[in-house]
Amino acid sequence: MSSLYLVRHGQASFGAADYDQLSELGARQCRRLGESFAERGIAFDAVLMGSLRRHAQSHAALAEGLGGTPAPQVWPGLNEYDSEALLRAAVTPAEFDRLAADKSREGYREHFRVLRAALNRWAAGEIVPQGMPSWRDFVGGIVAALDHVRTQHPGQRVLIVSSGGPIATAVGQVLGAPFESAVEMNLRIRNSAVTEFAFTPKRHTLLSFNGIGHLDAPAYRDWVTYS
Repeated sequence: MSSLYLVRHGQASFGAADYDQLSELGARQCRRLGESFAERGIAFDAVLMGSLRRHAQSHAALAEGLGGTPAPQVWPGLNEYDSEALLRAAVTPAEFDRLAADKSREGYREHFRVLRAALNRWAAGEIVPQGMPSWRDFVGGIVAALDHVRTQHPGQRVLIVSSGGPIATAVGQVLGAPFESAVEMNLRIRNSAVTEFAFTPKRHTLLSFNGIGHLDAPAYRDWVTYS
């Protein structure tokens, strides 16, 4: 069977000046995932990943745990949206500064409430965040990656390392779900989680979503994160 595994990057650096940097825990999450693949005898024939630093770092840690993968093909269409640009397009400058400064638990929750609303407005064409593609073009980059896998890797096992937004969007496209569903799935994908598709030259079929079986043991209880 042809299989596609979509892996969200490990924990990055939420709240830091540079989010696009894997944390030490994020590296451990991905290394553990690679070990889990090795334990189950899963190896990959091809790898695609976005061009962000956290994608490359996640792949490197996963490959270390697995014992190696083919050289990844960098695919910028698998990059995440710019959450800062979305928030700036959705709220006033003063409100943005307040959200950025509030490091409390409630501040964290409010950040994601505002981000959810901004994502839905972007997808509906109501806002155009600076430096970002349209929602249609964002989806097009992800669909192009899926089409590449279908047509170029029949009978193979393929790994994609990306982010929550592209992975949720891929699931939404395969299921024919509205963009609101993709936004909700995006905000629930855990770090280093695995989503699996079976595919033929004609279509992808969802087999599993947001799985963290590699962290399903008491020793890893504190390793489950969302950002």
